[in-house]
Amino acid sequence: MAGRRAVHTAAVAAPSVSQASRTMARHLATNATAPASHTPRMRGIATSQRLAAVRTHTSLFGVSIRSRSLYTSAPTRPFTSSAAAAAAASHSSPSPLPLPTTNTIARYDKFGPVDQVVKLVNEPIPPLTPRSILLRFLAAPINPADINMIEGVYNIQPPLPAVGGNEGVASVVAVGSDVSSLRPGDWVIPALPGFGTWREYAVCDEDDVDPIASDVPVELAATISVNPCSAYRMLQDYTKLQAGDVLIQNGANSSVGLAVIQLAKHMGVKTINVVRDRPQLSELVSRMESLGADIVCTDETLSNPKLMQQLIDKLGGKQPTLGLNCVGGSSATDIARILRDGSSLVTYGGMSRKPVCVPTGRLIFNDIAIRGFWLSRWTETHGKEERRRMIDEIIRLIRVGEFRTFVQQRRFDQFSSALNEARQGYKEGKILLVMQQQEEEQKQTTKQ
Repeated sequence: MAGRRAVHTAAVAAPSVSQASRTMARHLATNATAPASHTPRMRGIATSQRLAAVRTHTSLFGVSIRSRSLYTSAPTRPFTSSAAAAAAASHSSPSPLPLPTTNTIARYDKFGPVDQVVKLVNEPIPPLTPRSILLRFLAAPINPADINMIEGVYNIQPPLPAVGGNEGVASVVAVGSDVSSLRPGDWVIPALPGFGTWREYAVCDEDDVDPIASDVPVELAATISVNPCSAYRMLQDYTKLQAGDVLIQNGANSSVGLAVIQLAKHMGVKTINVVRDRPQLSELVSRMESLGADIVCTDETLSNPKLMQQLIDKLGGKQPTLGLNCVGGSSATDIARILRDGSSLVTYGGMSRKPVCVPTGRLIFNDIAIRGFWLSRWTETHGKEERRRMIDEIIRLIRVGEFRTFVQQRRFDQFSSALNEARQGYKEGKILLVMQQQEEEQKQTTKQ
């Protein structure tokens, strides 16, 4: 999964742009000439008089909200950071503070190698309008699709200049006078890809984001909308899985793969998880088994029919009903060979950059269905309420300790080294950018 070979969220070698991506492109091109820091989801925001003052509300990782929306239905649990204590104190004695006026963003002006085209730059923050909101990003991951988008090989290409990052969590700092669905202190996540989350602040319409509960760990809030949701949809949409069924997946140590393991365990579905051989393989196997993996094996084992049958026998002799592929090439072929008749092989990535090849006999005589999954397409073709129900279910599992993630936190001002690290193989977790200041910054709240 090193460098440009890491592609988990979508196959990048699409023969043509789909209807969903054409629609997305129209969204991205709405105001292509607007400055990058002004354009979450690449939409231009009109400007008006800047707010003059705010009152202190919260800190980087501690917020206090009482919203009862679908995403924010439980009482908050403060994060164990010194910033949380500062936030609690700020509620008792609010003091006016000016809104921030400058913003650090990770911008690229052309497509190309990420280490050459993405730079941290400072830009002014546009003033609020009655319908806009000011966000301060708390954290944002570096996903393979983010890198592919910057390289210009992804199925969505934003107008330039653009801000990197499609996923993250932010806190609402201030809202315009006509904003009704959000209030300062709420946590939000982007509603659609292409938002541009590698930045400290953003001004956007309230419809560009969705609220999310603030009582979950920030690393899970920042990474919930892509990998866990992809895993959830693939387990729900292609085969009617029952408790006791078996699925098989390659790239199983990816963030999507680890999410599949945990969600499948909750469903009572057993998993065969294929990974590349590596140093410290035993440590990886132990970690995956701690999440609920039933079988972990290497690609070499997958290519051996006799050994694979032995593993299947350990799970009661049931052949897998569902196959999940983010690698392609011979790995996908080997998975197709052991699927039960009438099963589906779902491809959501192409790390090997090799085509998916399935023996003709498996299609004719075994009725294996070859499908593809792209979360951006699903998001465009389904309503917000369905997305909310999905995220609510994942949040419920987080709250009861049945869903975890592994990240390596890096400060936003260490962006270049973090970006390089994210492109390396055999990482112990996703790289998560934390947008922290040199000094702890109190959060601000304002109603225009």
